[in-house]
Amino acid sequence: MSHFAQRCGQHDAAREAACQQTARLIEASGIQRVRLGWCDVHGMLRGKTLMAPAAIKALRDGVGMVGTMMLKDTADRTAWKVFEPGGTSDLPGFAGAANLMLLPDPSSFIELPWSKGTGWLRCQPWFQDATPVALDSRRVLQQALARLAQAGYGLKTGLEVEFHIYRITDTTPQLDPERADWPGLPPSVEMIHPGYNLQSEAMIDMADEPLAIVMHTAQALGLPLQSLEIELGPSQVEAVFDATDALTAADQMVLFRNGVRQALRRAGYHATFMCRPPFPHIMSSGWHLHQSLVDLATGGNACVRESPAPGSGRADARHTLSDAGAHWLAGLLAHAEGMTALCTPTVNGFGRFRPNALAPQSMIWGQDNRGAMLRVVGGSGDQATRIENRIGEPAANPYLYMAAQIHAGLDGLARGLEPPPACETPYAADHPKIPDTLGHALGCLRADTALIAGLGADVVHHFCRIKQQEIDRHADAKDKTDFDRREYFSRI
Repeated sequence: MSHFAQRCGQHDAAREAACQQTARLIEASGIQRVRLGWCDVHGMLRGKTLMAPAAIKALRDGVGMVGTMMLKDTADRTAWKVFEPGGTSDLPGFAGAANLMLLPDPSSFIELPWSKGTGWLRCQPWFQDATPVALDSRRVLQQALARLAQAGYGLKTGLEVEFHIYRITDTTPQLDPERADWPGLPPSVEMIHPGYNLQSEAMIDMADEPLAIVMHTAQALGLPLQSLEIELGPSQVEAVFDATDALTAADQMVLFRNGVRQALRRAGYHATFMCRPPFPHIMSSGWHLHQSLVDLATGGNACVRESPAPGSGRADARHTLSDAGAHWLAGLLAHAEGMTALCTPTVNGFGRFRPNALAPQSMIWGQDNRGAMLRVVGGSGDQATRIENRIGEPAANPYLYMAAQIHAGLDGLARGLEPPPACETPYAADHPKIPDTLGHALGCLRADTALIAGLGADVVHHFCRIKQQEIDRHADAKDKTDFDRREYFSRI
């Protein structure tokens, strides 16, 4: 009788060998429990903890999970009425909180460095009839990359992530049962450095203990951490990673956020990847996504131009980028409005789009200009030539963020779109502005036919409905700062 992985069409000799190898690792290392984690629509890890024998069995048979886990907003409220007749008519397979199945990837097994005797496996959800769940955000990126490969390209991305770390001074607000709420309060905190002294060596020494925890955690997880830096804002830091293929980078972003939050919490620190923590005088955090096309036939950087196009100047995209790179850049610009909600998916994140704050405000590109939404880095003959999209916040779901880039860029390639001249005045008033609220951004996504066709109408509908519920609750909140404190600072 076939097991679940075989019925899903996912099991072959290579996967069987990987299952056996993972089973041996679990048994030889004395692992007592294994967390089976999957990434929800918000980019957060959820999952189950199985005892070692059950985890080994789940490698082939999967394990059930409540389907409503895929329908939660940022407060963990279900956005569909799953127990009412017709409540999930637009979402087949989810009525009655029916079970889905989590199927682990045996090659993803790692030991968690902050939790002795605990292993971890990355999973993806499937329906019980062994058909894939299209709403799974990792699958959305996999399908986008498959479409990109049909055009002859891969995508290489580099992560540059800003976030905040605080020292916990009192856990009472969060753990006092008399103050429990939905969602609850975060702990009381203090800063690890006072800020406003960018890349100060004195500040990095002041923050040495938590940054060392971040470093050791990332390295133990096998993540290609390149640097840790003091950012401008109070208690704000930045992590930079070596570039790799897009799916690997997205997996690494999920692991990094989850790992550093847990490891730091055990040591008495609170890390948050929300854009603007609920305190005065903070600086917004961004997630800058560096990207370049890979020519699958040669493995080379398909954005590189060996020499500037004849007659071009610095303001011309083809002075730096190949023809494919220029079309990709134009596609990102053409769909900037539609992709905004996927790159900045929280109400809080839109407070970042301010002038003269090293954050974009307009849908423009610039040659090595950090005020532009799209920054072109490199030059003719430079194999590190790339496009940096600065629109994202660190709370974004990395799979959806990257998938949005692919479908926008592919449309630029398919239609041969041409970018306008580079901009040197990124905060001038006459440039087309980035959507200014999450609601505005969702409207732009719903109107972007190319992104809907690429991502899938059901995926866009699912995302927009969940985010609209978040918007509605924020609008109803009498205390917006308290909403940010509970909704984002406590959880993201």
